[in-house]
Amino acid sequence: MIMLTVLVTGGSGLVGKAIERKVQGGRFLEMGIQFVFLSSKEADLRNITETRQIFEQYNPTYVIHLAARVGGLYKNLVSKVEMLSENLSINQNVLQCCHEFGVTRCVNVSSTCAFPNEIANYPLKEEDMHSGPPHPSNEGYAYAKRVSEVLMRAYNEQYGHRYVTVIPTNVYGPHDNFDIEDAHVVPGLIHKCYKAKLQGTNLTICGSGKPLRQFIFSDDLAELLLWTLLQYTGSDSLILAPDRVDEVMISDLACLIAQSMKFDEDRLIFDASQSDGQLRKTASNERLRKNLPGFTFTPLKLGIDATVKWFLENYESCRR
Repeated sequence: MIMLTVLVTGGSGLVGKAIERKVQGGRFLEMGIQFVFLSSKEADLRNITETRQIFEQYNPTYVIHLAARVGGLYKNLVSKVEMLSENLSINQNVLQCCHEFGVTRCVNVSSTCAFPNEIANYPLKEEDMHSGPPHPSNEGYAYAKRVSEVLMRAYNEQYGHRYVTVIPTNVYGPHDNFDIEDAHVVPGLIHKCYKAKLQGTNLTICGSGKPLRQFIFSDDLAELLLWTLLQYTGSDSLILAPDRVDEVMISDLACLIAQSMKFDEDRLIFDASQSDGQLRKTASNERLRKNLPGFTFTPLKLGIDATVKWFLENYESCRR
């Protein structure tokens, strides 16, 4: 049997680990598909020579491109140069090698933070990506993600590839980065809540708690990425988001985390003097639903419970 190879960049991170869980067992091997989960320890994708060496080694048929320099609100505010320049290099090198080595399908994973800070009418749709500047708090990362979408379209138009950009909303789950300074909102709040409970203190949360977000469980995103790679035939960008009715305020998210960790909700303090970041970035999953109408997303409470359980069981070894 001829074996096809899927190279997953950023394979040791939150979403890479979720994909790894999904492909365990014999289902994909029986289909003649093997997966390689690439970590930053194996190659520096900011370096074109190292990137080429990886593509030469594995000769992938497909690529799921997750690798990025990422961080939460604070990291984006203080590292704009690195967020822009390093992500530009990573994305350009990976897409260039996809082209050079004849990759059949590349799924490029972007982020809703690349969308404009404000638009006239919500929800955001795929075609709104370039209709205004992103929020200034994460503009370095956001512009790098925008350029990757433009570059991917350029490769498709110039060389006839079938590469596609997907745009997930806020991802959370096991194997996330729980470092309080660098983490995104869900893992950051989980770790802060853990410490507050341990120390018997209040939990102070930066911002008013009013921003709205759509959260997608990492296992759900993994399933959608595999579907996009192997079954979605289009090259139009896709927002991967739960339904709009599942959008929640950060204050409600904090309460769910507190409940899951058995922490007194009355001890949650919202510091409105701190930045809220982008107040809303409500995204439409209409295009996804047209192509995959029956997909069921994990309810936020169940996903939070699973993430908290994993964090508590792996506290000593997780990224924190």
